[in-house]
Parts: sequence; C-alpha cells; structure tokens
Amino acid sequence: MATATLKEELKRHIIEQLNLEDVRIEDFTDSAPLFGEGGAGLDSIDALELIVLLEKHYQINVTNPEEGKVVFYSIDSMADYIEKHRK
Repeated sequence: MATATLKEELKRHIIEQLNLEDVRIEDFTDSAPLFGEGGAGLDSIDALELIVLLEKHYQINVTNPEEGKVVFYSIDSMADYIEKHRK
C-alpha cells in the first residue's frame, strides 16, 4: 500500500501540473475517481498531463490506454502504481 507521504506529494504535483489554482490538497479524496462525475472532474487533456507528470517526477511511462484507465482512476491507484513501478 502506498504511503500517505507519496499521496500528498502526488496531490501537490497534480495541482501544480494541471494549474488547479482553486484546488487544495485537502480537496482530494484518495479513493475518489479523478475523472468524471463525483470525482475531481478531470478530462482527457488532464490525462495527458498526468502521463507527463509520471514521466517527469517518477520516471514511469504509461503507454497502454487501458492500463492508463486503471492507473489514473484515483490518487490511491496512482500511488500504488508508482510504488510498484518506481525505478
């Protein structure tokens, strides 16, 4: 299971990468969907930015769109993926 510190760091990176000026770390729920209704409301352009974020900060490449749907589902899923694939 990913650490709380990694999740906090990930939230800060997302806010910075996506220029979410009105969003605070506390606004994220770790298990909530990042995309669509009921979540953070991110869209497909934001998904591309999240791919860049993983490459830039964690040296992880997500190239399979189906895998991306799972990886970018929530803060929890992103953090778990980073923990498993960090170099």
